[in-house]
Amino acid sequence: MDLLMTILLLMVCLLISNITSHYIPSIPTALTQIVLGIVITFIFKHNSFELEEEWFFLLFVAPILYNDGKYFPREELWKMRRSIFGNSLILVLLTTIGGGYFINWMIPEIPLAAAFALAAILSPTDPVAVSGIAKRIHIPEKVLNLVKGESLINDASGIVAFNYAIAAVVTGYFSLRDAIFNFSYVFLAGAVLGLIFALILTLIRFNLRKEGINDVVFHSLLQILAPFGIFIITEELLHASGVIAVVVAGIIYSLIIKRFETSIAEEQVLTENIWSIILFVLNGIVFLLLGLNIPLSMSATIADPNIGNLKAIGYVIAIGFVILAIRFVWSYIFAFYEYRFNKGKDMEVPSVKMALLTSLTGVRGTVTMAGVLSIPFFLNNGEAFPERSLILFLTAGVILFTLISATIFLPFLCKDELEEDRKTNDNNLIEAKNKLLLAGIKAIESEINDKNEAVAYELIHECKHRSQNLRFEQNSNVREKNFNQQEIVKIQLIALKAERKYINILMDKNEIDEQVFKALDKSLDYREEALLRNPSQDTMFLMRKLLRAVKIFYGKYRKRREIKLNNLRVVKDIQLKSFQAAIESLEEYLKSHDESDAVQNVILYYRTMMNRFKGNRATYNGESIKQKEELRIKAMDIERSEVRKMYESGEITREESNELRRYINYIESAFLYKHVE
Repeated sequence: MDLLMTILLLMVCLLISNITSHYIPSIPTALTQIVLGIVITFIFKHNSFELEEEWFFLLFVAPILYNDGKYFPREELWKMRRSIFGNSLILVLLTTIGGGYFINWMIPEIPLAAAFALAAILSPTDPVAVSGIAKRIHIPEKVLNLVKGESLINDASGIVAFNYAIAAVVTGYFSLRDAIFNFSYVFLAGAVLGLIFALILTLIRFNLRKEGINDVVFHSLLQILAPFGIFIITEELLHASGVIAVVVAGIIYSLIIKRFETSIAEEQVLTENIWSIILFVLNGIVFLLLGLNIPLSMSATIADPNIGNLKAIGYVIAIGFVILAIRFVWSYIFAFYEYRFNKGKDMEVPSVKMALLTSLTGVRGTVTMAGVLSIPFFLNNGEAFPERSLILFLTAGVILFTLISATIFLPFLCKDELEEDRKTNDNNLIEAKNKLLLAGIKAIESEINDKNEAVAYELIHECKHRSQNLRFEQNSNVREKNFNQQEIVKIQLIALKAERKYINILMDKNEIDEQVFKALDKSLDYREEALLRNPSQDTMFLMRKLLRAVKIFYGKYRKRREIKLNNLRVVKDIQLKSFQAAIESLEEYLKSHDESDAVQNVILYYRTMMNRFKGNRATYNGESIKQKEELRIKAMDIERSEVRKMYESGEITREESNELRRYINYIESAFLYKHVE
């Protein structure tokens, strides 16, 4: 029960962190999740959540890296192969050796082998944390691809180096020849096994389909279980690198399945949706777990009277700076080498700025924390592991140091105008989606008849609701929201004025009863009062109301036709005609003004109200469902044609046209899925 409650609590914190990041975008989601994990630890002091290294890599690292291998851009992976392997192997070795000697020099109490272990586990990077920062700033695509690519490999290389260093501390024995041989076996065997398992998985799925087992849920589940099975077999039975195996399996599987993706389209869509949920949960929980473990990792060092807190923090900053400095020097030297070696292939000139970006995006994360928590408490001779609590403290501190450094300094290195361009592109895409919705509404309106009027207006109302959601997404600025709201209010007041004018004309002609007029006039007053907000408009509202009262008082003895107040049919008829007068007034207004979207929205509102007053409500029977489906398909066909027109006219780019088509396809899939029997 405690485990279940802990998992549910982590899920709630995961939701809270994403809501927080929406309102405070300057703080990466990963950092928010770490803070929430720390808060949970202090609130629920009696609860602890310890996860062994093997379980952590199985439950989190294996599926995440498998998915990264499947969807990493293969062309970019091949183009950047030298940089990726250089960062994954050579940089890990340099960090381990250089960082280890520095740590041992600065803190002699930590033996050299233990210092090497600490530097080795600090070498793997975590692209998940960087992706949270990349959502609000424009980090160059080349840098992001490099971080993602190296993280596919340096997790394994860093952990292997860490394990060898820990073994040297525990046993007091180290053989460079054995280490090189074993590392080569672990790495190469993992890659070969990943290739073999990907081929076996493909063969199994092919034979199952050949036997008639085509259930998409079954095959999707098989895909999701694949990385767990590959990791367990590779690690436990064959003692190779399960991390490398799942990465290679993901890459090979994606290459094979690409040739058959059109024949398994339904399975691919279902699998993508399931993976998106799994990855959302896993990527969030790993940082929450990191936050849960940080207080435990730091408590022993903070309580140690022999180490001052300021001194310990100074150690963290110094080690973090050296780790990033090694990455910076390597990045600049390697970029210079690549430029000289491939000078004729449009290579970028090496720059300090690009090297800084590359070094700062090398944020350390959960793999580092999971590895360091596996340090044993005792050596083989029974003595305590030297400075274990201090090593845990330094690791947790360096993780936070790299994450905070990236959060603070990356925005200064990235150009703000590029981010503004991204926002502009997002707004253009939202405008294009609204244009599609408007085209779909016009298509539905053109198909309205007496039989489908109710479902047609219900469908139009759905389109209007989607359009409003897009507007809210676009207008993240409060001033823009207020401006658009004022525009809508202005149009609604024009429509109310037309309604009032119509019933006043009827009153002047003695065609309606005074009580009916008062009821309708009072209804208009309430609607107008709800729209008016500032004192000047309120004053005008009261003056108009007083003038109307005087007019009614002097004209109350006129002869008029007798109409009973409870004659709902007459009242409804008057209300419908007043609505029609409002629509005609807005259509006339539209001819000489530019607020087309606002006017169309208000007109649509009046037409929907007219449909409701007529009593046309959609009944959910076979006929109405069929009518709604036909209208929706008609609207989506028009929307697809509109996408093609916008692309051919140059209004949208190819990427935006693909995004719009996906947007339409999602809606179509959701609608058609509801009606699958």
